[in-house]
Amino acid sequence: MFTGLVETMGQVHALELRTAGVRLVIDAPAIAEGIQIGDSIANNGCCLTVVQINATLLGFDAGPETLACTNLGQKQVGDNINLERSVCLGDRLGGHLVTGHVDGLGELVKREDDQDWSTFWFKTPPNLSRQMASKGSITVDGISLTLVDVTDAQFSVALIPHTLEVTTFGKLQVGDQVNLETDLLAKYVERQMTAISDASSN
Repeated sequence: MFTGLVETMGQVHALELRTAGVRLVIDAPAIAEGIQIGDSIANNGCCLTVVQINATLLGFDAGPETLACTNLGQKQVGDNINLERSVCLGDRLGGHLVTGHVDGLGELVKREDDQDWSTFWFKTPPNLSRQMASKGSITVDGISLTLVDVTDAQFSVALIPHTLEVTTFGKLQVGDQVNLETDLLAKYVERQMTAISDASSN
C-alpha cells in the first residue's frame, strides 16, 4: 500500500528489453539507501518490485500488460518518474489509501497556470468517472490529489507550487497521458450499488 505522497523524482537511466517486457532502470539516489530486492515501489503510481540494485540504480521488470495499460511504456531514457516506497504498518497516512494498481490512463486536456499555481483538466474513461466525486480523492501518476470538478468525461485538480516543483507535474503538457487510480472505497461502493441494482431488477 501507498499514500500518494511522492517522495522523490527518479530518472529513467536505461530501458533493457527482456523476453517478455522491459526492465526499467531508475536512478533514485534520494531513496536508494536501505532498499532491498523484493521491495515494492510505486513508479508513477504503478506498484513494481525491485529486482536489481546497483548503487543508486533500481531495476524493475514491467510486463506487456503493465507497459500497455500505464504510461510507463511511453517513457524514454532521461524522463522523470514519481517514486514512493510502500508504507509500513503504523506509518502516518498523509494522502489516502493507494494500492498501486493503475485503473486506466487519463490525458491532460487543459492546463491553466496562474503564477505559481495551476489547475489541470484530465480526460478520463467513463467507467472511472463513476468512481469520482468532487472533494474526493484521485491518484494521478502516483500523486494523491483532491478532485475539484467532475463530469462524465473529465475532472479537474488544483495544484500548489510545491506539487509542481517536486513531481513530474511541473513539466506535464496538454496531450500527455497519466496513470489513474480511483479511490479504493469508491470501488467498493460502486460494486455494492451495482449488486443492489442487479438484485432489484431480477
